[in-house]
Amino acid sequence: MSYRAPVKDLLFVMKELADIDAVARLPGHEDAGYDTAAAVLEECARFNEGVVAPLNWEGDKYPSSFHDGKVTTTPGFKEAFRQFADGGWQGLQHPTAYGGQGLPKLIHAACIEIVQGANLSFALCPLLTDGAIEALLTAGSDEQKQTYIPSMIDGSCTGTMNLTEPHAGSDLSLVRTRAEPQPDGSYKLFGTKIYITYGEHDMAGNIVHLVLARVSGAPEGVKGISLFIAPKFMPDGTRNDVHCVSIEHKLGIKASPTAVLQYGDHGGAVAYLVGQENRGLEYMFIMMNAARFAVGVQGIGLAERAYQKAVGYARDRVQSRPVDGSLPKAAPIIHHPDVRRMLMTMRAYTEGCRAMALVAASAYDAAHAHADNEVRQQNQAFYEFLVPLVKGLSTEMSLDVASLGVQVHGGMGFIEETGAAQYLRDAKILTIYEGTTAIQANDLVGRKTARDGGQGARAIAAQIERTEAALKARPSAACQAMARRLTAGRQAFVDAVDFIAGAAKASPNASYAGSVPYLMLAGTVVAGWQMARALMAAEDRLAEGVDAAFMQAKIATCRFYADHILTKAPGLRDSIVDGAEAVTALALEAF
Repeated sequence: MSYRAPVKDLLFVMKELADIDAVARLPGHEDAGYDTAAAVLEECARFNEGVVAPLNWEGDKYPSSFHDGKVTTTPGFKEAFRQFADGGWQGLQHPTAYGGQGLPKLIHAACIEIVQGANLSFALCPLLTDGAIEALLTAGSDEQKQTYIPSMIDGSCTGTMNLTEPHAGSDLSLVRTRAEPQPDGSYKLFGTKIYITYGEHDMAGNIVHLVLARVSGAPEGVKGISLFIAPKFMPDGTRNDVHCVSIEHKLGIKASPTAVLQYGDHGGAVAYLVGQENRGLEYMFIMMNAARFAVGVQGIGLAERAYQKAVGYARDRVQSRPVDGSLPKAAPIIHHPDVRRMLMTMRAYTEGCRAMALVAASAYDAAHAHADNEVRQQNQAFYEFLVPLVKGLSTEMSLDVASLGVQVHGGMGFIEETGAAQYLRDAKILTIYEGTTAIQANDLVGRKTARDGGQGARAIAAQIERTEAALKARPSAACQAMARRLTAGRQAFVDAVDFIAGAAKASPNASYAGSVPYLMLAGTVVAGWQMARALMAAEDRLAEGVDAAFMQAKIATCRFYADHILTKAPGLRDSIVDGAEAVTALALEAF
């Protein structure tokens, strides 16, 4: 089954929940209203459905290959990337001063989902390039910006981030790559970096590596890390001393080359300091946070693709009669109640996380462009709270959704030729890279909840409570049911916030023991809040006679989310508040 971008649902969320019209009133985004969004998404869908999506399975069958220090990508990727860049998609949200289109993050986030749903392996290259551009926009010198950002936007080069080393994993305090200052103000890099996505490839003429390294004499730990630019080719065309020595053989995303890069085997890789020495981690986190949000959207795109595949199979696969005897002969399995339950679970999770991500993107736009400083700060706090939820919940649910997709296919799902298994294999990496789910959860506990005593989290709970009141004022059974479930979910969330904020200093292990369940609880409730808002908007549009079939389906999906997904919130609360001791009770020797 071919991929179809979910343009209608994306536009519904952008209009009814993320308020694209309010984004268009922000300074600099006056021409980025609903009509612009619709036109951009339709063209994005056309390109990705026709060019990028057909390469997804090809990339799984014919992955990137490594020979004599060179990486050859899947046939068709190079040509597709050229069309991607020529179409202006790399520069969608970046400043017009550097060749971008300057559109808001809200529109860009919707387009990210489409390209990720079309082809996860392909889309990783522009995702990392976006992050490199963001880092240079924030911390790069004017010369660095002019030298590298336009060429990344036009596709003549791509960007990477080089953090991990063989001995370090996620602990960046252990970074050993060294940077030696040179008389001309440049540096020479020496060291090994692993897990570098698109660290070597043939899709563009140059690669801009952003590298964490330690200058001689720098403080130990993360306070002594600096950020450097080390291009594959220097501005004069000479080859820099950075070389790919291998690529990984992976469970999924096989077409995306994951490189091991060696710096300085032939005298040192020429590099240029970004910003100030010893502030590299601060700068890299600009790139990391952009990537974390985008990886969450990757999960949503992959879940949508897996859902579409499962629905297509369920409509076509004929086997047995429904249990109620409503059909006299064998029928497509989509008539079976449990198949419908699985499909509705896939759909509800995907739409809930989509709504949460696009609302977060809208808050980002307000945080960066609103004229009122207080409004900017409020939206920044809201966006920062949602980033670990978008990354954590959306990626974990994509793994569950892809697994359900295999289950809908039955035995055929376990056979590679159907294509359902690829989504499950591809999904697993999303919960790992750019910070594992536990790292997102630790961030949510430490920086986003305990640091301010839970004030930001409770402010979100107060907004949810106002939505509950609006639901209770409506007569429909769907709104009444959603109100009950959302109230229970919010109360569970507040209980967890109180527990974590209260135990943060006196018993930090108790707070962090429930960090991942807390992330799942917060994400489930915030996504449920957006589904509650979607339910009311769909009822209103249905009453106006707008697209009845779509609105009725949206109402049903929101009700399913309330009864089948939001109902998990109280149990998650119990595992956090009541179950912390059980996590640490067993002696380490017993493992």
